Amino acid sequence: MDLKELLRKDVMIMDLQATTKEAAIDEMVANYKKHDVIDDVDLFKADILKREAETSTGIGDGIAMPHARDKAVKEATVMFAKSNKGVDYDALDGQPVNLFFMIAAPEGADSLHLQALAALSALLINPKLVADLKKAQTPEQVQELFDAAEKAKEAKDQADKAQQQAASAGAAASNSQKSQKGFIVAVSACPNGIAHTYMAEAALKEQAEKLGVDIRVETNGSEGVKNKLTAAEIAQADGVIITADKKVDMPRFDGKPLLNRPVIDGINKPQELIEKVESGKAPIYHADPSEAGAGTNDEGEEKSLWNRIYADLMNGVSHMLPFVVGGGILMALSFLLENTVGPKSTTFLFFNGIGNFAFSFLIPVLAAYIAVSMADLPALMPGFVAGYMASQASASFVHSSSPAGFIGGLLGGFIAGWVIVLLKKVFAKVPKSLEGLKPMLLYPVFGLLIVGAIMYFAIDPIFAVVNQFITQLLTHMGTGNAVILGAILAGMMALDMGGPFNKAAYAFAIGTFTATKDGALMAAVMAGGMIPPLAIALATTVWKNKFTQQEHEAGMSNYILGAAFITEGAIPFAAADPLHVIISSVIGAAIGGGLTQLWKVNVPAPHGGIFVSPLSNRPWLFILAVVVGAIIAGIIYGLWKPAPKAADK
Repeated sequence: MDLKELLRKDVMIMDLQATTKEAAIDEMVANYKKHDVIDDVDLFKADILKREAETSTGIGDGIAMPHARDKAVKEATVMFAKSNKGVDYDALDGQPVNLFFMIAAPEGADSLHLQALAALSALLINPKLVADLKKAQTPEQVQELFDAAEKAKEAKDQADKAQQQAASAGAAASNSQKSQKGFIVAVSACPNGIAHTYMAEAALKEQAEKLGVDIRVETNGSEGVKNKLTAAEIAQADGVIITADKKVDMPRFDGKPLLNRPVIDGINKPQELIEKVESGKAPIYHADPSEAGAGTNDEGEEKSLWNRIYADLMNGVSHMLPFVVGGGILMALSFLLENTVGPKSTTFLFFNGIGNFAFSFLIPVLAAYIAVSMADLPALMPGFVAGYMASQASASFVHSSSPAGFIGGLLGGFIAGWVIVLLKKVFAKVPKSLEGLKPMLLYPVFGLLIVGAIMYFAIDPIFAVVNQFITQLLTHMGTGNAVILGAILAGMMALDMGGPFNKAAYAFAIGTFTATKDGALMAAVMAGGMIPPLAIALATTVWKNKFTQQEHEAGMSNYILGAAFITEGAIPFAAADPLHVIISSVIGAAIGGGLTQLWKVNVPAPHGGIFVSPLSNRPWLFILAVVVGAIIAGIIYGLWKPAPKAADK
C-alpha cells in the first residue's frame, strides 16, 4: 500500500488550534468523524485515551503518535496534524508537541495496512524529515516529503542488502570482519504493535550502523512476530536488547547479557542500550525453561510491589469473570423461572444446576490464574488446588462448617505463586541434564505439597472462621449498616471506573454472592457502576452549552452504556475533567447504592444492568435507585462544570 493512501490530504490539519492534550485529541478525533474515517467517536476516543494511560505517545522531539486499533475505524488512516504553537502533551521529554500522527487502524486491518503503518513509523526517526515536516505549509508538501524519505530509505535498504550479500560471498573475509565487529540481537514490542514497535526497530538499526555494530531486530507487532531470531543468532550475539511493553518469549535468552527496557527507550535511547551491551555492563539473564513469556527488568525498572500484586489479582479476576457472568445470569434466570414452573421442575433444576456448576469454579479459577500471573504455567495446578481447598469446608485439619471462601482462595492464589517462585530459585542450580524434571516432577510435587500444607494447616482454618463471621454479619446486618456498606461499595465503583477500587468493590460483592447467594450487594455495585455514564449522558443533554458537539454525541451513547452497566463509557469524560466528573459520580453512585439497600433490593445476576432488572425481587425500586443517583450526579456535574471558553468550542 502506498503511504499516500494512508496520509490522506483531506484529513490533514495544518494549523491545530488546541493547546492542551485533551483538546488536541478531541480536535483530531472530531476531524476523523467529519471525514467518515470512524463511526463511533466515543469508542475510538476511549481507546486513544486507554493507550495514553499506559504511556504517553508523545515520544519526544516534538512528535506524538496517538493510535488505536478498534472496530470504530472504517478505513486505515494516518492523520497528520501540525501545531504551530505547540501542545503540552505530557511528552516523555517534557517538551511541547508540534507534529501529530494520529493512527486509526481497523480491528481487522490486513497485512498491507499494517506494513504501511510500520513503514511510516520507521521513517519518523529520521531527524531531517521531522525538521522538514515542521516547516511544511500544505498537505501536498507533507506527502512529497514522505515520498522522498520513503524512496531514500528503499535505496538505502537495497544497498545494505547488496552489501550483506557481498559479505556473505567471502566467508573468510566475513569471519575476519565479524570477529572485530560487535553483534547484538533485539526484540521490539508494544501492546498495540502499530507504531512504537517499528520506530524502536528503526532507531536501534540506525544507531547500530553509526556505532559499527551488527544488529538483528525481531518485531512483535500487529502482524505477529516478524524477523524471528534464530537460536544460532542468539548464541552468536554479544548480548540482547529487549524494548517491550508486553511479554515476549524470554527463556531462549537464558545465560545471555540482557537489557529489558520499555519500548520508548528503544526509540529515545538506542545508543545508550547498544553501548551498555557492547561494554559488557548488561546483567546476565537466567530463565527456567518453563517460563514461557517471563521477563526480567534490569536495575531500577521493576514494577512496584503494589503494581505487581494488582496485575496478578486482575489476571485472576479477568479469568474468573466469564464464570461469574455466565453462571450468575443462568442462576438468576432459574430463580425467575422458579416462580412459574416450580422448584422441582426439570427446567428450574437445569438452569440452576448449570449456574451452580459454573459458580463452583469461581474460587479455583481465581486462585489458579493469580498464581499463573506470578509464576507462569508451573503455578497453575497448585493454584487450582489452593482455590478448590478454599471452597471446601472439609479441606482443613480443624472441623468447620464453613470453607475459607473467596478471601481464602485469593490468598491461596498468591501463596501458590510465591511458592513456585521460591522453588524456581531453589532448583536453579539443578544440572542441565535434569532440567526436564523441573516442570514435570519437581514443581508439581513440591508445589502441591507445600501449598496444600499451608492451606490445610493455616489458611483454611483461619479464614473459615473469617468467612463464617462475614457471612453471618451480612445475613444479620441491620438496615442502617447495610445502607452504609451499599453506599461505600457503589461509591468505589464510580471512584476509578474500572480501576482497583472499582474491581475491589465488585470482587467483594461477588464473594458475598458466592457465599450467601444473596444479591443485595450486587444490586449496590451494579447501581454504582451504571450511574456515572448515565449522569454524564444527562448532563450533556440538559447543559448542552457546556459541552462540545463531540462531547454531546459521546454523552448520548452513555445512555446505552450506563443502562448496560458499562461504567467505562464515563472514562473519556473523567480523563478530560477528573475533578468534576469523579466527585459528582461518586456522590450520585453512593446515594443510588445506599437506596438499593434501604429498599432491600436484590439482584441475583452479576452483570447486565437494566437488562437483568426483571430478575430482581424489586425491579422498579432498583431502576428508581439508579435513576435517582444518576439525576443527582448529573445535576451536580452539569451545574458545577464551568462553561467552556469561546476558543475551546
